[in-house]
Amino acid sequence: MTTVGLIGSGNIGSTLARLAVDAGLDVVLSNSRGPETLADLVAELGPRARAATAEEAAAAGDIVVVTVPLKNYRQVPVAPLAGKVVIDTNNYYPDRDGTFAEIEAGTATSSELLQQHLPTSKVVKAFNNIYYPHLAALARPAGSPDRTTLPIAGDDADAKTAAAQFLDAIGYDIVDAGSLSEGWRSQPNTPVYGDPYAEALPFWEHEAAPADAEKVRDALAAAQR
Repeated sequence: MTTVGLIGSGNIGSTLARLAVDAGLDVVLSNSRGPETLADLVAELGPRARAATAEEAAAAGDIVVVTVPLKNYRQVPVAPLAGKVVIDTNNYYPDRDGTFAEIEAGTATSSELLQQHLPTSKVVKAFNNIYYPHLAALARPAGSPDRTTLPIAGDDADAKTAAAQFLDAIGYDIVDAGSLSEGWRSQPNTPVYGDPYAEALPFWEHEAAPADAEKVRDALAAAQR
């Protein structure tokens, strides 16, 4: 893996781009407003970064991160993502996204909806449960005693391995949270959402704090639907 494509370059996308560049990876960024609107971010990131359309970012990435509001998931290009590992950072926020009957009924998770939209891709859910300043602050080299763990979920074992390798490269360990159908365990208002990665609560008002695998596993297990 040498190039990360990003479909969406907001708070999470831009943070992941910085971490990837710091890890020696190339990044191709895109958003819904056009490559020219990413000029400042690309200049900040340096020669390993460039801006493109969503289709171009999808085609360029060895692994591709989709980080767009759930209400826009059907706009993610399908053909250039065929056969690729797609990391989904999304959460379901009804106030922002509107109501999705499948999610409300518990018959699908947000990442399962993206997987249905991308039938020839391999979707892995990650990065959706950590506040972006904490994501930026907690990255550590492999073997560090205070390295933080993030959950991932997916239906394809090889895709989860590829996602884990990406997380390792940018400074994180992983806990396997199961299949995409278990992705609800890391959605908003669950124990692993935000809280384990902050010194105090509410998490968005406090500094980052490392979370080890045991803490993350316990939080996932405590989730109730």
